[in-house]
Amino acid sequence: MSIFHLAYHVDDLDKARAFYGGLLGCVEGRSTDTWVDFNFFGHQISLHLGPVFATSKTGKVGDHMVPMPHLGVILPQKDWQALADQLTAARLDFTLAPVTRFAGEPGEQSTMFFHDPAGNPIEIKGFKDMTGVFAT
Repeated sequence: MSIFHLAYHVDDLDKARAFYGGLLGCVEGRSTDTWVDFNFFGHQISLHLGPVFATSKTGKVGDHMVPMPHLGVILPQKDWQALADQLTAARLDFTLAPVTRFAGEPGEQSTMFFHDPAGNPIEIKGFKDMTGVFAT
């Protein structure tokens, strides 16, 4: 299995650490005074100080307009639900609150969208059956 690496900008490393490390529970890796790595659910993200990329709700998925571009991860349903419960209890301001879409169809999934403190959009998906991720 491959591990992806994604590097993008944030505007405050302390806020990023509190969000990714504290709220999402991602383990911090290497860092300097200008960037920090996190284990983002088994993948590596590198957050660098700099101007955050522009996003807009231009992605139509089902009945929802979602922010583009965005990053995300797909979790087994029980892990997704535990994270959704944790983020809801923490009163995270969701862009798209936890919901299941495409119910009963190929690719049925749970999803939630939110932004990090720098405004970067994140989607977390949950699948009951991980073989359905690429179902058509």
